Amino acid sequence: MKRYSQRRERLLTSSRPLPDFQVEESRGAWLHRADGKRIFDGSSGLLCANVGQGSPAVFARIERQFSRYSYGGAAVVQPHIQMELMERLCGAVGRPDDSVALTTCGTLGVEVAVGLARNITRVRDRKSRGDILTSNLSYHGASMFTLGVAGNQIRNPRPEDRYGLGPAFPAPYPPTHGHTHEGHGCDGSCANEVARAIDSRGAENVSAVLIEPINGTTGGAFVPPGGYLRRVSEICRERNVLVIHDEVLTGLWRTGTPLASHHWDGCEPDLVILSKGLGAGYVAVGAVLVSPEIAPLLRHKDVDPLPAMGTMATHPLMAAACLGVLDELESLDFGAFTARGELLEASLRSLTGWTPVRDVRGIGHLYGVEVTPGLLWPLMEECERRGVFFYPFTGAGDPRSEGLVVAPPLNSSSDDIDFLTTALTDAVTALS
Repeated sequence: MKRYSQRRERLLTSSRPLPDFQVEESRGAWLHRADGKRIFDGSSGLLCANVGQGSPAVFARIERQFSRYSYGGAAVVQPHIQMELMERLCGAVGRPDDSVALTTCGTLGVEVAVGLARNITRVRDRKSRGDILTSNLSYHGASMFTLGVAGNQIRNPRPEDRYGLGPAFPAPYPPTHGHTHEGHGCDGSCANEVARAIDSRGAENVSAVLIEPINGTTGGAFVPPGGYLRRVSEICRERNVLVIHDEVLTGLWRTGTPLASHHWDGCEPDLVILSKGLGAGYVAVGAVLVSPEIAPLLRHKDVDPLPAMGTMATHPLMAAACLGVLDELESLDFGAFTARGELLEASLRSLTGWTPVRDVRGIGHLYGVEVTPGLLWPLMEECERRGVFFYPFTGAGDPRSEGLVVAPPLNSSSDDIDFLTTALTDAVTALS
């Protein structure tokens, strides 16, 4: 054990104040540990393992492509499997005529989307600058640019390292946009903050507003007030500013619909970024979908070159794995899937008001269970004793909010959901 600990310290990855555990094999949502116990994956890994582990459909797709060829640059080898993925993906999310840029992760997906948006607005609107506006409760990736431009309070670079970047408007959620002085909570009118942010920069200097349609792990699954996203879209259209939806975490049925934006009318974005649920933990992947109204501008004679997407961006094995993930997702019984989401919601919301639970929020198969500051890790430890592990969130406010992200694989069974919610309820009771 000492030798393991010494070697573990040399591996520069994230860690936590609880012991990690050795996994011998996995089946679906369950990890089988070396000590003979099994543990349920209550957060789909890092919110990515949407169809569980060990999928025969994914393996079959990879094996088939592996026997043909394992690498081929799309500029040299005809990208048939990549185009198959494009067609399947666009159809699955209800954007059948979109163009698609494939990348290697969500962070690069955001960077590529920003580059595409800037190219489009410079050609379409002759904009001299390409500012990207985000909210103060946003997270858009782990590069220096995406960390600098977003509002995540834990991972923000030091002020001197931000290159002048930063969020531009408050998110429509209580921790960062309190309305106590006005006597009401956030509503659709909070989108007026976006208008003010654009106008203060000058619309001629702003390429796009980049927004998470439903908050991810920075705040813990906040759902925007009704009318908010529609109003953001209206504001941006009025000013010739593009709307980019970061659906890295929420896309592909995580919130119960193919895209989180489908929960509301009138808020269709110009560009969509997908990642976690597309690779489902099997491969690193990102995809940027561009609407057919603006995609032709990317081939305009005056446009800058397409942003670099990476050596592995159109990797055929990556495309094959993603097709297997779509096979799994599209084979779901969506009636039963919706019912499991409702069961999960009802069980989690029943914890509201219990010590140490401060709030439960979310939708579909994505929930944040906020707890009293200081009790996050004790609660996680109690959950793991009962056979479930979760991903933590540390959000905003003072004291900073913290809690568990509850996001089981989308193909979990009703018995799996019962196990998860019973274990969590028992763990909460133990701390009460």
